[in-house]
Amino acid sequence: MRAVTKLGFVQFDPIRAPARAQDLTLRHRVTDYRAGDLEARYPRLAVEEDFFVNYGILPRATQCLMHPRTARTEWPSSRWAQARAVLEFVQSRGVVHPREVDAAFEHGATRNWFGGNSRASTQLLDGMHYRGLLRVARREGGIRLYAPQLAHERDCPADPDATLDALIDVAVAKYAPLPAATLSRLVTWVGSAAAPQWREGRRHALARTKARLPQATIDGCRWYWPAGENPGSRRFAHDAVLDERLRLLAPFDPVVWDRERFERFWGWAYRFEAYTPPAQRVRGYYALPMLWRGQVIGWANAAVRDGQLQLQPGYVSGHALRDAAFEPALEEERARFERFLGL
Repeated sequence: MRAVTKLGFVQFDPIRAPARAQDLTLRHRVTDYRAGDLEARYPRLAVEEDFFVNYGILPRATQCLMHPRTARTEWPSSRWAQARAVLEFVQSRGVVHPREVDAAFEHGATRNWFGGNSRASTQLLDGMHYRGLLRVARREGGIRLYAPQLAHERDCPADPDATLDALIDVAVAKYAPLPAATLSRLVTWVGSAAAPQWREGRRHALARTKARLPQATIDGCRWYWPAGENPGSRRFAHDAVLDERLRLLAPFDPVVWDRERFERFWGWAYRFEAYTPPAQRVRGYYALPMLWRGQVIGWANAAVRDGQLQLQPGYVSGHALRDAAFEPALEEERARFERFLGL
């Protein structure tokens, strides 16, 4: 819970290669973390699955700020009738699996984002969750089970300007330091996806954010970071002392999430290639950036075969580092990865 609170938001991704992004993110920040711990402990934590700048998990107190949420696309009366019937069904059951809704209502099939067919009930449940009518109670085999939203969260009063500022601060705290272009995108996403009911206030929210956050221009780029932090202080520098641990990071880890910042910091372009045609991939299906001594020096693709972890590293320089400490650091990370996966 402390890790989720400090991060403010943990992005989810359904791909398991060989673990999901949320687990790959938390393993570096929670002692003795194992793949699946978040899903197993979720029902006992004061956190919620929801859409923020993208889909993931965040503290319940933050999730409350986004609701009651009005979606950008209004449902017709027939869709709302379906939603009210499903809500009554969920309230009578307490917690439901999507297949129970399918069996009870037979909503049929519809086209999904990827061009395939999916259950209409699943899309309805997603829409009800986004609008704050339902919450994710837990998961079974990765499938979301739904329950009625907690009443005190649905009824949270909110001043639009103050609430937008608070949500923007959560995003800034996680992803800072931020180039000006990334800050503008974050404000847009918060105002259009996390709280679309206040999207008309995005332009003024960005102006307020730029006026109140600490900032500096370095090499022609304007940077922003949270109030209360001072990157030039001795304490800040002491806290950032580099260790000898090599870390394989998730593609959505906050260290690498902002691709513009990544290129400015480390001088090369990292791209997430899972949805790139195989023949066009440069670094692999699910390349994990390799962080060592404050530099992202390469990447590795990880897979489990016959109960063994297989790592395929790649390097920006074209070859492994000629440093006596590097190979032991990579083997130690391999061992930590194996424990994390329960191998």
